[in-house]
Amino acid sequence: MCMCQPCRLAGIPRRLTLFTVCAGVIGLAVARALALRGREVVLVEAAGAIGTETSSRHSEVIHAGIYYPPGSLKARMCVEGKEQLYEFCRTHHVPYKNITKLIVATSKDYMAALLADAEAHGAVLALNTRLRGGWLEQAPLTIGAQPSPSPTPYKVLELSSQVLAATGANSATASASGGLAEANGPVEVSRLRTRWVVNAAGLHAMRVASSIAGLPRSSIPRLHLAKGNYFSLSIRSPFSRLIYPMPERGLAGLGTHLTLDLAGGARFGPDVEWLPGPGSGPEAPVEVDYQVDPNRAHSFYPAIRRYYPALPDDALQPAYSGVRPKLSGPGEPPADFWVQGPRNGHGVRGWVNLYGIESPGLTSSLALADYVCDVLETS
Repeated sequence: MCMCQPCRLAGIPRRLTLFTVCAGVIGLAVARALALRGREVVLVEAAGAIGTETSSRHSEVIHAGIYYPPGSLKARMCVEGKEQLYEFCRTHHVPYKNITKLIVATSKDYMAALLADAEAHGAVLALNTRLRGGWLEQAPLTIGAQPSPSPTPYKVLELSSQVLAATGANSATASASGGLAEANGPVEVSRLRTRWVVNAAGLHAMRVASSIAGLPRSSIPRLHLAKGNYFSLSIRSPFSRLIYPMPERGLAGLGTHLTLDLAGGARFGPDVEWLPGPGSGPEAPVEVDYQVDPNRAHSFYPAIRRYYPALPDDALQPAYSGVRPKLSGPGEPPADFWVQGPRNGHGVRGWVNLYGIESPGLTSSLALADYVCDVLETS
C-alpha cells in the first residue's frame, strides 16, 4: 500500500478494489475502465485539479501510430486507442476536427522506411511527390497521411471525469501540501486497504513507487525530463493541415511540427530541452519551470522555414511548454511505454506502475487502460 502524501486521502471505504494515483488522462482512463468492469474505484490527484501536467501540455493531436516500432506497446496502443478515442469523442460530443496530416520528407530513405512502418501498423498513407501550393512545392517529397483529428484535450479530461463519476467511482483532489481541495464524499485522512493500486503519476511515478515498502529500488527506472516548448504564430495562419517534418533518427521528438487548434490558430513545436533529473534518486521531487524562453525561437525559424519559407521574422511568440517523462536520455533510442506489474518488474502483488507514458499517451489512453486492467486481473 502506498504511503506517499497523495495516497493518504480518504472519505471512502477502507477496503476497496482499486486505488488509482493521479487524475491525468491515463489515471482517468484506467479508473473509468475498471469502474465499467464493475470494480469499486477510488481516484486521487495530488494537485488541485485534474490533468494539469503532461495531460494538458502537448500537441493535442490524435496520432495514427506510424512512428513507433512495429510490435511495440506504443504502436499497438496508439492504433487501438485512436479508434476508441474517436468513438469516445463522437459518443460524448467532444469537439474535434478531422485534419489531414502532411509529413514532409527530404530523404527518400526515410520516406521508404515510414511507408514500410505504416503498412506494418495498418495505417494508410497517400504518397504525393507534387502538391500544389508554392510554399509546399519546395519540399522534395511530401507524404499526406490519413486524416488525424485534433480534439481539445481539456474537454476530453473534463468529460472523462464526468463519465467516471457517472460510474459511481470516488475521487478526490488535494494540494501539494496534502490538504484536500475537492471530493465527492465525506473526507478524512487515513490509510486505505485495497486489492489493487495503479501508479499513474506521470512525472512523479518514480517518486510514488519509491515510497512503497517491499518494492525493490532496482526496479525503478531512471527518469529523464524532456521539456518541449511551443510557439504560436502571431499572424493569420495560411495552413489548413497539420505539417510534420520527417522524424530524424536519434532525436527525442517528432521535430518542429505545425498543429492547429479548433479555432484555426497555428502553433509550432515542441523542441527538446533536456532538464536535470531528480538529483538524489527516485524519491526526489520533480520541479519544473513551464515558462518558455523567447530566445528559443531562434532555433525554430530555420526548422520551420524548411517547409514554410515565407515565415516572416518576429512572427513567433511564446505559447506554452510541457515536460515528457521519458525513459531514454539524450542520444539513446526512444523507449517504449512500460506497464510494470508484479510479473515483469517488481514482484509486489496488486501493484502496477506506469512509466514513460509520454506521446502518444493521449491517443493510447483508452486502449492502455484496458491493457492495465488485464494486467491487474491476471496479477
